[in-house]
Amino acid sequence: MDINRHWYGSSDTALVLLLSPLSWIFRGIVALRRNLYRSSILKTYHFSAPVIVVGNITVGGTGKTPFVIWLAHFLKEQGFRPGIVSRGYGGTKNRIPNFVHEGSLVSEVGDEAVLLSRRTGCPVVIGVNRVDAVKALLAKTDCDIVISDDGLQHYRLGRQLEIAIVDGVRRFGNQRFLPAGPLREPISRLAEMDFVVSQQQTLPGEYQMSLSGDYLVSVIDSSQQKPLSDFNLASVRGVAAIGDPKRFFGKLRSVGMVVTEHVFPDHYLYQKKDIDFQDALPVVMTEKDAVKCEKLADERHWYIPVKVRMDDLFKTRLLEKLSKEAVCTL
Repeated sequence: MDINRHWYGSSDTALVLLLSPLSWIFRGIVALRRNLYRSSILKTYHFSAPVIVVGNITVGGTGKTPFVIWLAHFLKEQGFRPGIVSRGYGGTKNRIPNFVHEGSLVSEVGDEAVLLSRRTGCPVVIGVNRVDAVKALLAKTDCDIVISDDGLQHYRLGRQLEIAIVDGVRRFGNQRFLPAGPLREPISRLAEMDFVVSQQQTLPGEYQMSLSGDYLVSVIDSSQQKPLSDFNLASVRGVAAIGDPKRFFGKLRSVGMVVTEHVFPDHYLYQKKDIDFQDALPVVMTEKDAVKCEKLADERHWYIPVKVRMDDLFKTRLLEKLSKEAVCTL
């Protein structure tokens, strides 16, 4: 069932109305947890190094992982030594903190963690308990700043900066809480963020994030690359197991590809039969999918690496915020 159709439709469906009582309960629990941490009844842990949390107030893809990759590289350019903590969603070894290394399996640490480790070169620790993950990261590395990939709602984790990533087109759907809608927290929570970053369309006070990808890379041999223009008018099979596959397929069609869509659940662990179509058509996927398909793929399989661009104003204000936080901790 495509739940997004119900969450982002033009009007409430029967399913949304049926789930609404559960949504009210969820909203009440969210408010209670938030108040317990604000009043210090539940403890928030802080660390010697500043923590930047990057997340969203909705379920589903908003471009968070590409932004974290950009942020890690930007901080390196400024002389920081960033490390990353992630939940390791979909992995089997996330119950306790685990470092991601070159030989880590996606099935053990999750697709996002493998991608973050490869694309940033930063130490990456996965763990359901973000506090323990940060402790492990700081104890065993020389990191002087921590990026939490997701975790806005993990209030136990102290943070100096919060960055929310928003889908500029879909926004917040029907504006209902889970499970009747996509919201994890109220929209008013955005007013508390240090930065709100939006893909594509922005509202006043938001910073625009641009995603670009203009070439394809072979899943089995990264040295093989082709410009997207080579696939103009080509029939391809598009494969995606991400939060918002329609955006990905739209990208393929925007450069002239004729796409047959194959959608799988977010973080899905592929089997060979899932991508071994009985024809010679190129198979195009996201980079997050590619890390799960390396041992299943052949010369037909390609992925599009994406790159984030942020404007100079955002960079300047981010550094100003970090500078102020450093002064406050002295």
